[in-house]
Amino acid sequence: MAKGFVETDTLCRDIVKDVRAGIFKSVYLLMGDEPYYVDMVCDEILEHCLDESEKDFNQTVCYGADVDADTVITAARRYPMFADRQLVVVKEAQMMKSLEELAVYCQKPLESTVLVIAMHGAAADKRKSLYKTVSKMGVVVDSAALRDYEMPRWISMFFQGRGLRITPDAAALLAEHAGTDLNKIAVETEKMLKNLPEGVSEVNVSDIEKNVGISRQFSVFELTKELSMKNSAKALRIASYIGSAAKFAMPMAVSALYTHFYRILKYNALLMSDPRPGNDKKAKVLGVNPYFFSEYDTAVRNYPVKKCMTVIALLKEYDFKGKGGDVGEATPAQLMVELTAKILNV
Repeated sequence: MAKGFVETDTLCRDIVKDVRAGIFKSVYLLMGDEPYYVDMVCDEILEHCLDESEKDFNQTVCYGADVDADTVITAARRYPMFADRQLVVVKEAQMMKSLEELAVYCQKPLESTVLVIAMHGAAADKRKSLYKTVSKMGVVVDSAALRDYEMPRWISMFFQGRGLRITPDAAALLAEHAGTDLNKIAVETEKMLKNLPEGVSEVNVSDIEKNVGISRQFSVFELTKELSMKNSAKALRIASYIGSAAKFAMPMAVSALYTHFYRILKYNALLMSDPRPGNDKKAKVLGVNPYFFSEYDTAVRNYPVKKCMTVIALLKEYDFKGKGGDVGEATPAQLMVELTAKILNV
């Protein structure tokens, strides 16, 4: 089972700390559905393993589709020239037909070679020799894809790693903008940090709106909030705006709404078994920052189980329509407003 993102983040930051201090393992197996950590660790090793003057003779970077295990092993078994170590990096290693054969080298790796096996959007078979061998002789980073509901927490942790706090609503807004694309969040954050005034320690919604170019006022994040409160006028105005946006995609909007109403449904189930749950139980079921508990307390009153199930059925219907099914001449904006109106009238 893949480690949670907190453990993965901690492991990768420990690796980066060691690498920057000149401490290297003989073999790194970087793998998983989420490429952010794979790329981060690989880039840090490439930057810090060798001095620029040593790279010409001691650095080999190849791609899995272009090499076989014998070629990689031959390169890894060479000794460094005029340097303490050499670096061999295999990118897109999942494309190697003979990938598992690298386990033979990994059983007795050269101390003077750093071998990086980087798999992009894929993972080695944990039942086989390569994974088991590297787990004993080197380091394995297994980076699982994050779920939508985990993103605000990951963003908060990401900002903490840069010595900043981010407010829960700002983290939720950024998560809505970027989805589960960690690289996109990293890029947008670095751009924003360059524009923040010196000495700023907390990032809020206005910072996100100003520097990332998104508006909380007109977003699915705000739409779910207004639907929770049953604020019809604001919800319909937001639905019309986001439905008219050039990049609007009905299936993505429906997916976000489904996540929200599924949480409300789970919260209903929790309250049936425990009418007064503590914050720990709420956090486990809802998967959101405690900052948002009051919104869900209101939403669960407005959408009891039967109404939640009706909304989820509507979302299924409009997911089909958003993908081109039985819509007639209705525009995406009209569909979005229609869906919102029906949810409000449930």
